[in-house]
Amino acid sequence: MAGAARGGPQRPAEEEEEYRLSICRKLCYAIGGAPNQVAGSASAFFLQIYLLDIAHITPFHASLVLFIGKASGAVTDPVAGFFISKSRWTKIGRLMPWMLACTPFTIVAYFFMWYLPPFLSGRVAWYLTFYCLFQALTTLFQVPYSALTMFLSTDQKERDSATAYRMTMEVLGTLIGAALQGQIVASAHVSHHCTVNPPVNTTDSWHDAPSFPDPANLLSHQAKVYMIAAGVIGGVYLLGVVILFLGVKERDDPYALNSDRAIPFCKGLGLTMKHGPYVKLTASFLLISTAVQLEQSNFVLFCTQTADLNNHFQYLVATILASAAVSVPFWQKFLQRFGKKCAAFGISWMIPFAVMLVTIPSLILAYVVAFVSGLSIAASLLLPWSMLPDVVDNFRLQNPHGKGYETIFYSSYVFFTKMSAGIVLGISAAGLEFTGYKPGICRQPNDVILALKILIGVVPAILILVGLFIFLFYPITEESRKETKRALEILRRSHQSTENLDDHTEDTSV
Repeated sequence: MAGAARGGPQRPAEEEEEYRLSICRKLCYAIGGAPNQVAGSASAFFLQIYLLDIAHITPFHASLVLFIGKASGAVTDPVAGFFISKSRWTKIGRLMPWMLACTPFTIVAYFFMWYLPPFLSGRVAWYLTFYCLFQALTTLFQVPYSALTMFLSTDQKERDSATAYRMTMEVLGTLIGAALQGQIVASAHVSHHCTVNPPVNTTDSWHDAPSFPDPANLLSHQAKVYMIAAGVIGGVYLLGVVILFLGVKERDDPYALNSDRAIPFCKGLGLTMKHGPYVKLTASFLLISTAVQLEQSNFVLFCTQTADLNNHFQYLVATILASAAVSVPFWQKFLQRFGKKCAAFGISWMIPFAVMLVTIPSLILAYVVAFVSGLSIAASLLLPWSMLPDVVDNFRLQNPHGKGYETIFYSSYVFFTKMSAGIVLGISAAGLEFTGYKPGICRQPNDVILALKILIGVVPAILILVGLFIFLFYPITEESRKETKRALEILRRSHQSTENLDDHTEDTSV
């Protein structure tokens, strides 16, 4: 009895130790998701300008490629969530096989997305096909990878810590992707025939002179440097998934009884859409992430076509992402001390500086804006993925006898954010077509310059403000998180006690 009494209080500590994550495991988990961000960053910053100035696709067709590609990735999210939720447990887990299987195909699709085909008439179909494949395949990786957070540990602090590691590494991946792509392809966007001060009598010809590569040279220097960058990033993909596989152990649902059944996908999706905290979180960060992607997609165009920062755009992009990478640990400490809802309003810091940049463009101000934007982007990346596990725990407490709903939450969240981003990016590219964007010329018409200023300053500011207003009504507080954690611990121990009692009864009957 005395031994039992001494052993009783020690059991929670033993269980806590069991679900504590080592730094090595957190790093391996974080590194596994970085390649997706490396490729996503490169395409977010450079795909639109590549399609316009290297592949010579009209802005309207570029808008179709961007929108349909994002839409295909968005549609794949619930489909992936459905099939993953039906997957059986294997020796390496339920989620890991999906990530391993799709990675080789993702690398191939990504490379051909940056390949300049030796024909002109079918280029739109070419890029549309491979961009759609790339978006769909990255979704098949991202959905199980995101849901893997719930299967690393039952401890909220450990999951938050793993999420912070993941966000830091993903921002570093975004930085690496933009820096690699920017440094490798920078020479493709230098117009040697353009001068800062054009001759007085040649203004029109200088304004309209295109800087296309020689059509006879299908693999021009501009196309080659983009292919080199694609090959390098493909190697990063392979390295990341190997580290993830070797360093991360996936655990089965620690709360579910053996008798619990998986929630049917359609029923689970319906319950998800009725769950108040999830709806408010998704609606808020849907708008915020759309604003961030809108800035990413048009930032390089703004620097090269509006602000006369052709020789600095790659360094400005690197400044944004370096600031974001460095500030993720700061935001993690901030949300631990002041709460996640309070940290969310740091996203608004970028608004006044972005508006200043489009109204008073200057080199020094551009670097200030880049630094502050990095701080806001870090908060916008960290918070939704840190809050989704809280929402899932809250749902789990209200639906204690179901399992397999984690992928429904994550896949539907990514679906909405991708779909909204695809719509806005498609509209922005179509807006460039409407205002008269001409690929390859030294200076764009005034309507195009005005459109880029609106896309960089006004539209993201409105989206962020509306998103933060919705976020005010998000109901999960730090106190409610602690209460949910205690209730789930009681639930898990009662499940374990029930299973042990059933096993004991079965042994007795035998």
